[in-house]
Amino acid sequence: MATLSIQNVRKSYGSLQVLHGVDVELEDGGFLVLLGPSGCGKSTLLNMIAGLDDTSGGDIRIGGRSVVELAPKDRNIAMVFQSYALYPTMSVERNIGFGLEMRGVDEPSRRRAIRDAADLLQISHLLDRRPASLSGGQRQRVAMGRAIVRNPDLFLFDEPLSNLDAKLRAEMRTEIKRMHDRLGTSVVYVTHDQIEAMTLGTKVAVMKGGYIQQLADPRTIYEKPANMFVASFIGSPSMNFVPGRLDQEGGIVKFEALGVSITIPTAGPVFTAVGPAILGIRPEELKIAGQDPAMLSGVIDVVEPTGPDSMVTIIIGEHTVVARVPPRFDGRRGDAIGLTIDPASINLFNPETEQRII
Repeated sequence: MATLSIQNVRKSYGSLQVLHGVDVELEDGGFLVLLGPSGCGKSTLLNMIAGLDDTSGGDIRIGGRSVVELAPKDRNIAMVFQSYALYPTMSVERNIGFGLEMRGVDEPSRRRAIRDAADLLQISHLLDRRPASLSGGQRQRVAMGRAIVRNPDLFLFDEPLSNLDAKLRAEMRTEIKRMHDRLGTSVVYVTHDQIEAMTLGTKVAVMKGGYIQQLADPRTIYEKPANMFVASFIGSPSMNFVPGRLDQEGGIVKFEALGVSITIPTAGPVFTAVGPAILGIRPEELKIAGQDPAMLSGVIDVVEPTGPDSMVTIIIGEHTVVARVPPRFDGRRGDAIGLTIDPASINLFNPETEQRII
């Protein structure tokens, strides 16, 4: 196990700057997810940690040791790729242990390591088979086993579940989480899938355009996004945004929009961010008014049952919001609907900078 420290790392290809001074600290045994859309720089950063690409500046330290000048083989890392990269003519057992064989590890030690990895990944019954006879999920387990037997300081995963269907992705997320809990080895995991990020990571770095937009634990990323990009990228459906205005009178801060005024709880006695603002509210925080007085009134546009709940698109004046409601909701298009909001669940953003105010 080892800590990972990424210090002011930059990457340029000629005049094109891909990473702009990235700083990340990962604790020993932590699980860091690099999350973002295609082209944000997450795979480039992973490749530089692995030594597959050079840095243009900054330092990368694994276990307190700078590795920027070290070859990949000297960094004591193990990678799992999107493509399984298995040898088709070798058995599962030999695929898992081939790296150890090339390093000169004796046969009894290899067999012991292979057996332990296969038991952990529940593929002991597959050791005599070849990759062509395996399912996608089984092949990915073999690729993980090949990484585990190396006993690395750091695991690197580059979108390992992208080739799997939804059911297998869910199963493999569980396998990866179980592996991490049992081994305790530090992990860096690249994905564009927010579900993978939220379920696996102890720390999530949300990236855009070569910058880290926010680095925090998954709960903080979801509940207190640093800016509107993070707020919209995390969550499905994404956060609702409603433009309005913040005003303060007698120490009370109110947000006014859609014909209503909502009192905003503030963290301290001094609050100066008055003026235009954008309210952000998660769909599950919009509640059907029921017996409570409605704070917002609108008209149902679309109802989308999803099984465990329903997504309701509601038109309120000139704006549209989405509410996550109980699965037995029986409203129809054109019905009037009233909603309540818990002020404590509100996020507010600056409309110019898109940065979080509250």
